[in-house]
Amino acid sequence: MVKIMNADEAIKFVKSGQRVMIGGFGMVGTPDQLIEALSRAEVKDLVIIGNDLGAANKGIGKVLLQGKIKKAVGSYFTPNPDAARLYSEGKLEVELIPQGNYAEAIRAGGVGLGPFYTPTGAGTIYARNKETRIFDGKEYILEHPIRGDVALIRAHRADRLGNLVYRKAGRNFNPLMAMAADICIAEVDEIVEAGELSPEEIVTPFIFVDILVPRS
Repeated sequence: MVKIMNADEAIKFVKSGQRVMIGGFGMVGTPDQLIEALSRAEVKDLVIIGNDLGAANKGIGKVLLQGKIKKAVGSYFTPNPDAARLYSEGKLEVELIPQGNYAEAIRAGGVGLGPFYTPTGAGTIYARNKETRIFDGKEYILEHPIRGDVALIRAHRADRLGNLVYRKAGRNFNPLMAMAADICIAEVDEIVEAGELSPEEIVTPFIFVDILVPRS
């Protein structure tokens, strides 16, 4: 049964050293109130799995400057100059993944698939140290599924069962991450009674959601 709590209560489920998935693309579809709670939490050595690292001292970028992030896994870190600086100083490990590979690896982690082959990145420096194979005359690289201990995601509406509806581009990586973490915490604009959401608009079924955090 899904639980409803505030952001500071929910973020207590994040522990030091865990792999934390954070939905969103830039500041769109990002669970900003959960990230603010993460900045107040006493955690360290986090592995953040997110498309980006926010902006300088904004969003997850604020947590980055606090030194709580040991490693970042994603596809688009250039909007935050602090990420490049900390990497150059040896204070941040970075694993960059082509965005399509990144999304598919999370989906694979969420639905229980194993490694998969993709042509994206084959023949480039990204393929270094990766297993490669030729299928029908074309080179592919092997990618592994990505999973997290906790997912912090953002949705537009939820019902009290935990079914989620997203709004426009804010959907981005959030549904994939909801499936790919042991605990899913969803920050939502509104919580309605069960039965008020149309089944056709529900993207993430309640079975993937553990905690709802209404935005204040």
